[in-house]
Amino acid sequence: MSLTLDIGATGMLAQQLNVDVISNNIANMTTTGYKRQRAEFQDLLYQTKLRPGSASSDAGNTVPAGIQQGLGVKAGSVYRINEQGALQITENELDLAIAGDGYFQVQLPNGDTAYTRDGSFQMNENGEMVTSEGYLLDPGITIPEDTVDITINANGEVLLKLAGQTDLSNAGQIQLTIFPNDAGLEAIGDNLHLETTASGAPVTGNPGQEGFGLLEQGALEASNVDVVQEITNLISAQRAYEMNSKVIQAGDEMMGTISQLR
Repeated sequence: MSLTLDIGATGMLAQQLNVDVISNNIANMTTTGYKRQRAEFQDLLYQTKLRPGSASSDAGNTVPAGIQQGLGVKAGSVYRINEQGALQITENELDLAIAGDGYFQVQLPNGDTAYTRDGSFQMNENGEMVTSEGYLLDPGITIPEDTVDITINANGEVLLKLAGQTDLSNAGQIQLTIFPNDAGLEAIGDNLHLETTASGAPVTGNPGQEGFGLLEQGALEASNVDVVQEITNLISAQRAYEMNSKVIQAGDEMMGTISQLR
């Protein structure tokens, strides 16, 4: 009878994780470049009391199905769904959205390279393009003080109109990075990700090249969270949690009945 309690407990723990993941999705519904996540589960090991295909007689008869008793559920992974988010127009000349595949490269203070879909860039005191945390865009782009207008085209060229000049000046090239497995990137907060063995080696190129998305100046990529779907998933997870609690309650009542036998 104790198996009933244990199995119900694994179900409640699994659904708690499910609710946590859904809650994080809803909390980040307005986070720039956020990609929603999905919890995936696997059944636990089975107790084999009668193995399928074992002999049931000396005449060569075999057991067609056997008896295998499941022991519950466990978390398999929390998978990141990298669908394109909607592009929101901001009219800010340093805001960049990626339409398609790719990540901006960001240089962390420790020298590591991080990757982000959040293109809400700003300028620091040196005129360098940085994230909201002050991390440098890589390759670096510096905007002179006498810049009158900034144009960043779909292919990542940064073109500047300087005071007193009629011709545009090229300030550099913004590049993107793609991975064989985006879901394998390690999220570290601040809308940043790190390369892992699971993500595969990064491949860097210019926007618009084969396999790379295009840039949209004056726009940001919104979160790809579908609130209606998340609320529906939340209700389903809550009901599953309640049903597993009922399993534990039923197991407890059955054990109580046995203990009262005289």
